[in-house]
Amino acid sequence: MPDTRTLRERYDDVKARVARAAEKSGRRASDIMLVAVTKYASIEDIRELVSLGHVDLGENRVQQMVQRAAIIDEFNARRADRGGTATPVRWHMIGSLQRNKVKQAIQVARLIHSVDSLRLAEELQEHAEAAATGPGGDKFGPLDVLVEVNVAGEASKHGVAPAAARHLVDMIDTMVALRPRGLMCMAPNTGSIDDARRVFTRCKELFDEIRALGVGGERFDILSMGMSGDYEVAIECGSNLVRVGSAIFGESKDAAEDPNDAPGEDSGG
Repeated sequence: MPDTRTLRERYDDVKARVARAAEKSGRRASDIMLVAVTKYASIEDIRELVSLGHVDLGENRVQQMVQRAAIIDEFNARRADRGGTATPVRWHMIGSLQRNKVKQAIQVARLIHSVDSLRLAEELQEHAEAAATGPGGDKFGPLDVLVEVNVAGEASKHGVAPAAARHLVDMIDTMVALRPRGLMCMAPNTGSIDDARRVFTRCKELFDEIRALGVGGERFDILSMGMSGDYEVAIECGSNLVRVGSAIFGESKDAAEDPNDAPGEDSGG
């Protein structure tokens, strides 16, 4: 049966579910960052969500993120000119990031979720350092990044093996223009909540192990797990950032056609 709810009703429902899952895990709703994945959302829907006060938006593709960021910046500027409240949004790059798109990505994204190799980290370091020391560099601080871990061990997924995660975080921690903030993982493509729970539990254990060693310092504090089909169980397993697309914006037929997407989810990554 088609979901006939309004965007606001779906958004309020997701926030309520996040709050319940947080409470179940002994935390508050404010402890969980909700990233609305806009990959298949219309510009009108994104504007509406921003008008509702939502701050964190995620994109899979760099070019689309850059274009949409410019549109939303203009939308917020018009709101401010009319005397309204326009809180700047934070863009998250959640999809696989090609090294030739790094320079574009760091101009917009405040958090890169998908660092899956030392080569990509080095590319990010090079461009982030150049941006910070070039014209307008005062607006660039250290770039926050997450290490993507392929906990499920699926060949179709990006990410480092769990055994390599600590080493990559260590390497990033030595890079002056980058700041390792945590880990990201995706549930397996089986559609099983039990399988998702096992992967999320293992990623949380890995996250805790790295934190206990002091790698990344106190700012190593983000665990990005959970999408539209499994964000509640991810929160119960310790996630403090969830990436939700279709549960907010509604299902899109395009999602089923994209091989990079998990089943039923508006966003891969």
